[in-house]
Amino acid sequence: MINTYAELDDAGVAVAAVSSGADVVRTLYGQRLARIDKGAGDFATAADVEAERAILEVLRAARPDDAVLGEEGGQQGADGAARQWLVDPLCGTLNYAVGNMLVAVNVALRNGAAAVADPFGGEVFFTDGEAAWARNDGLVERLAPTPATRLVDVNLDPPFPGAPGFRAVDLLAHPAFVESFRPRVVSTTLALAWVAAGKRAAYVTDGGDLSGSVHFAAGIALCRAAGCVVTGIDGAPIGPAGRGLVAAADAETHEQLMSIIRG
Repeated sequence: MINTYAELDDAGVAVAAVSSGADVVRTLYGQRLARIDKGAGDFATAADVEAERAILEVLRAARPDDAVLGEEGGQQGADGAARQWLVDPLCGTLNYAVGNMLVAVNVALRNGAAAVADPFGGEVFFTDGEAAWARNDGLVERLAPTPATRLVDVNLDPPFPGAPGFRAVDLLAHPAFVESFRPRVVSTTLALAWVAAGKRAAYVTDGGDLSGSVHFAAGIALCRAAGCVVTGIDGAPIGPAGRGLVAAADAETHEQLMSIIRG
């Protein structure tokens, strides 16, 4: 059998991988699924595991020499591999487990191409590391971030490593925030893709260094390629010393948010 995946460029591989994972997520939706306890209230479902398996099949066929870091399977592949894929097979597991369709499938090549699939919305957002696009029902359009919606997605999930100095949840009670923006809580990094696509003005979350996170890497790559302003909550670049994430559609929105956070 001809390995057609091997003929794809990295962006094509990322799209094929998230599409395969999204197929599993849709197929298993609504079924009574076994849960795998991860502690501290976190868990995975059989859909997470099966979606990651489907993604890995694509990555192994397309790029057998690359390493993979999966949320469920951990580090796989050759030690010291020059390239590594970051895989979050089902971002928004709790949403999914209770019948909420707001979930994402994330695949990113570290410092390279990435893709995010919205399994139920039918969109796949992707980047080659230079530009970013969305594919929906066969149509491909360049991503164009805009703050026009004034909607800002805020991640409310603990832990809050920036507390007591800063917690993303505190934005919801800040007068300057509610005067300028309309908060939303999607509880999945699909919201990062929405910033890149102009469906959200910004996204804010607590945390440490998120640049190598299986949850955030694909969304960060999309936002950067689309031309968004992406920093930590301290305004510093995302990286080993980073703190959290502020991804904004434009510089003005980013500065507004940073002013509120600093205050």
